[in-house]
Amino acid sequence: MTRLTADAPFIHGDCDIKNSEFGAYVEIGLGSRILNTWFGDYSYCDRYADIANTTIGKFANIAAQTRIGATDHPLHTAACHHFLYRSASYWEDAEDDAAFFAHRASRRAFVGHDTWIGHGAMVKPEVSLGNGAVVAAGAVVTKDVAPYMIVAGVPAVPLRARLPRDLAERMQALAWWDWDHGRLRASLEDFRSLTAEAFLEKYQG
Repeated sequence: MTRLTADAPFIHGDCDIKNSEFGAYVEIGLGSRILNTWFGDYSYCDRYADIANTTIGKFANIAAQTRIGATDHPLHTAACHHFLYRSASYWEDAEDDAAFFAHRASRRAFVGHDTWIGHGAMVKPEVSLGNGAVVAAGAVVTKDVAPYMIVAGVPAVPLRARLPRDLAERMQALAWWDWDHGRLRASLEDFRSLTAEAFLEKYQG
């Protein structure tokens, strides 16, 4: 039997998962924390990822110790400490600030299909990574990333295109990430051996 299945995610030990859903063939790495997040089919995160308030497409590759949807502290108030909103932890007669947590949860990050987020990278709330985008290790992404663009740095800036624009547009039109499991298997050798251009020529014409 294969390690990954369509029936349930493969979740390694010591994970903290709340209010999250998972598609088929998903894997969650050791010690990861997942909150208010949807993982699309075949996507995975490696060890100690911290992902909150995020919608993740299919076939996303998320390396170890990444942070997506990193939560912010309030900066417009007299204090930015979490006693403002986690107040019940400090006083028996105080309640947590439900409105603050609802606002935080609404600021969703979006990760497209066939993306790769490198080790230790951070993607801020309300940022979208286009299909095919790549985030270099250690980058801090504060702005949207175009499809098939590679970004790097702090803050992250475009480094180069992963594919030329015409091929990127054709790949998105092909949308191989929507193929069923059987078709993916039948095409496995072509995924392995063909360049992106040759793959498009064979499957798109």
